Amino acid sequence: MVTSAVIQGGRVLSGDRLSDGSVHLEDGRIVAPRGERAPDGARLYDAEGCLVLPGIVDIHGDAFERQILPRPKVHFPLEIALRETDRQLVANGVTTAFYGVTVSWEPGLRSLATAHNVVDALTRLRPLLSCDTRLHIRWETFALEAIDAVARWLETAPKPILAFNDHTSSTIEKPPTDRKLEATVERAGISLDDYVALLAAIWRRRGDVPAAIDHLAHRARAAGCILLAHDEKSVEERECFRALGARSSEFPMNRETARAARIAGEHTVFGAPNIVRGGSHDGRMDATQAVSDGLCTVLTSDYYYPAPLLAAFKLTQDGRADFAAAWRLVAANAAEAAGLPDRGVIEPGRRGDLIIVDDSEPSAPRVRATFVAGRRVYATH
Repeated sequence: MVTSAVIQGGRVLSGDRLSDGSVHLEDGRIVAPRGERAPDGARLYDAEGCLVLPGIVDIHGDAFERQILPRPKVHFPLEIALRETDRQLVANGVTTAFYGVTVSWEPGLRSLATAHNVVDALTRLRPLLSCDTRLHIRWETFALEAIDAVARWLETAPKPILAFNDHTSSTIEKPPTDRKLEATVERAGISLDDYVALLAAIWRRRGDVPAAIDHLAHRARAAGCILLAHDEKSVEERECFRALGARSSEFPMNRETARAARIAGEHTVFGAPNIVRGGSHDGRMDATQAVSDGLCTVLTSDYYYPAPLLAAFKLTQDGRADFAAAWRLVAANAAEAAGLPDRGVIEPGRRGDLIIVDDSEPSAPRVRATFVAGRRVYATH
């Protein structure tokens, strides 16, 4: 049975223009209008006074961790946490979400055991979730015991993203009084002394890390997965990970590294909260300036799911980008970086991933409805 729907009365973002029009959906896809009238039996959705936009593609988001562990030592069941995360995603216009599951040597929230449980829960719940839910494996490169598990996850469907993370090298340099180290220890759920001893033991095996990176990069390429390199610190590091197949730089640490990626025609991923807050919370590159300078091509939720929607409108309000260019950062460019050519723009043949946004208050845009594969999964009325 063919299912049809028409979203009418809004201003549709098509290409580089917002213009009055309608969007026709059939069996989960956007289709060209077939005459002036909607097909018989088509459901009609009123977008009067609102924008009709491609759904947000969020390629890196770990705010779900706050649903699992909202406070230290306060755990919620995974099914409750992941279902609540799903509701937050579609309410904020995210139609495709890559859950950033960190696989570390740490105990606690980011342990291998927790990663197993989260991946298993996401696999089980995925058919029941409204958002197109996918996996972003944030592999801590010193987590050598996790290699076999990560390699197995690379073979699953839909294909996950694999990101190379090295937070160990920077953590080893922090004094015991460092506030970020204190937060890390708290998340791990062990004492500071035990954490420092474990970190020292992990650091002693640093000579095995390069071979582990090469191995998983090969497995990811063979499986057809997208690779990302996280927190790259130099042009040389960008060149190294490019050679391994990581064609996007995720949160480059400085302008030189971001520029090297852009010169090579690669995507550079920044956190949308950086835009919304007016700067990085930990003193890193200013994402707003990076957008202005052409050094940022993708914005992602990072730790706050409302941020991509808010950031695109803020960039437009502040005169940093026209609206179409700002929206590409959270939709078309993000889809391209994730290897998903079937979404991110409104044109016939693409997935019916759309959102209706009330922009009457540009500083506080509100999602009125969200469609995933042509099905309305969220509405305020």
